[in-house]
Amino acid sequence: MNRDFPFDWQALPQNRKRYVLASLAATVVFLLLLLRLWQLQIISDEYYRTLSEKNRTRYIPIAAQRGRIFDRDGRLLADNRPAFNVTVLRQEVEDPELLLDRLSRFLSVDREELLKRWNAGKRLPRYRPIPLAWDVDRKTLEEIMENAVDLPGVLMETRPVRSFPLGSIAPHFLGYLGEITEKELGLPEFENYRPGDVVGKAGLEKYLEAILCGIDGERRVEVDVKGKSMRILKTQNPQPGNQVFLTLQASLQQVAEQAFDGQAGAAVVINVHSGEILAITSQPTFDPAQFARGLTTSEWRDLQTNPLKPLQNRAISGQYPPGSIFKIVTALAALKAGVATPSTRVTCKGATTVGDHTFRCWKRWGHGPTDLHKALKESCDVWFYKVALDVGIDNIAAMARELGLGSALGLPVGMEKSGLIPDRNWKRKRYGKSWYLGETLNAAIGQGYILTTPLQLATMIAAIANGGTVYRPHIIKHIENNGHQTMQSVEPEILHQAALPAFALDAVREGLEAVVNEPGGTAWRSRLDELPYAGKTGTSQVVKLRDDSRDEKLIPYRFRDHALFAAYAPAQKPEIAVAVVVEHGSHGSSAAAPIAKAIIAHYFGLDKQTPTSQNTTGE
Repeated sequence: MNRDFPFDWQALPQNRKRYVLASLAATVVFLLLLLRLWQLQIISDEYYRTLSEKNRTRYIPIAAQRGRIFDRDGRLLADNRPAFNVTVLRQEVEDPELLLDRLSRFLSVDREELLKRWNAGKRLPRYRPIPLAWDVDRKTLEEIMENAVDLPGVLMETRPVRSFPLGSIAPHFLGYLGEITEKELGLPEFENYRPGDVVGKAGLEKYLEAILCGIDGERRVEVDVKGKSMRILKTQNPQPGNQVFLTLQASLQQVAEQAFDGQAGAAVVINVHSGEILAITSQPTFDPAQFARGLTTSEWRDLQTNPLKPLQNRAISGQYPPGSIFKIVTALAALKAGVATPSTRVTCKGATTVGDHTFRCWKRWGHGPTDLHKALKESCDVWFYKVALDVGIDNIAAMARELGLGSALGLPVGMEKSGLIPDRNWKRKRYGKSWYLGETLNAAIGQGYILTTPLQLATMIAAIANGGTVYRPHIIKHIENNGHQTMQSVEPEILHQAALPAFALDAVREGLEAVVNEPGGTAWRSRLDELPYAGKTGTSQVVKLRDDSRDEKLIPYRFRDHALFAAYAPAQKPEIAVAVVVEHGSHGSSAAAPIAKAIIAHYFGLDKQTPTSQNTTGE
């Protein structure tokens, strides 16, 4: 064949024509297959991978039960109840905006909020459901299930949420849960959490998060293209959280809370020989169940705008001038320094003058000749003014610190304040000024710069009761795993042993016993005839009023004095110490001491005792 001539198709044999056509067709088909394969594996890889998983496997989380919290006697304080959450598998949703529009109507949740939750859930693996709503009611659940055809990818998860068998009890210390934030999700300790999970936000729930949270399980289910379960491929059971036993006594806690009867303040009850907290309350309180189910906007606004600040933990973060309770410190400092003895007499005429300033006693006409016993019993200011001038602020401050005042005590619930015990160096560093004698007199009776917390006052009076040992207050007794094996126990820890001369301690204790049990004592009205106990009343000034003779009922609430009382019981063989602060309660004798009395009476089983109705005046 002459190759210079054009190709002659017609000249080819018939069989060869067929061969060429077949080869061309095969080449085209092969090229099309290659293109299709490239499209499937490269261009549409994510789409078909998702479709494959959608047609085969679904991962359903199984939430772990959060660890339960008990009181010292095994009474359940915080438990769990089942709640229904609405979640969605995004690989089954073709039109997210349409789905969210429909869900917002069923859930009564703003669409923008649902979109925010949808976007937050995109960080999860595609097979993980995105949580959109929590603890929905049964009516809403039924409506969603009835309209499941129009809500592709929507699932219902059952998750445990906190319940409180005894109601709102010690919520400031048990704490509460809340939805995990985006910031928290970025922290290493929350690497195994997902959007929509709840975590401890305050109190023991936060401090013990790693102990209480448990480990979620998972169920892998094979489904068909319509999402119908065909069989369970694998189940990984959840591991419940550990159980925590507290030092609190539930019934005593309830009595302490109820005794305030709507007043704002705090009370702390401590075992004087171990530092165990038997009851601790901050008033007013709040309902932790609201946080468990999720606060509405109006509920949160009410809590934030309430002038009594129910979310504030007054027992450990409320800082108050201790008033006349601090006279215990001044007396011990003077006795230890040798500038006074129990028999030192001062004539109180209702005031004393230092320089150009007159410092008055609460009793205008004075107490007359007064020794330490009478000074404590009747809370004579002038006696403490006189001895404070000799002992000096630095010795007073040193004694206060020996007794546990002026620094945080390390209670593991967060937000504990340290209070303030001033001295010459503190003022020089803080204000660049010298200390004045008049400031020493104010400090001697618990006013001026001095600040304490109710927890510190309870710790201090407990040290007086036990002979000078300052224990670290603690609220956790022990922690058990789900096999009821003790994982951790908390033993008493001594923070400091105050060097208190025996004669000084005995003299102060006698004075404190007289405060409650002798006629004329400032807490005489709150005595228990069957159980003598010891204590000290206090009144701390909020603002200085020009006219001290004004009717207290006419003074605006926010300007009224705080009322305080610290006590231990029994007087001779102390077991417990109590500190009470009633904000703007005016007098420790009339507002705070009755609360302490109710607590002590309940602890020793004297609730039904009828008090003697003899009135006295004083702090």
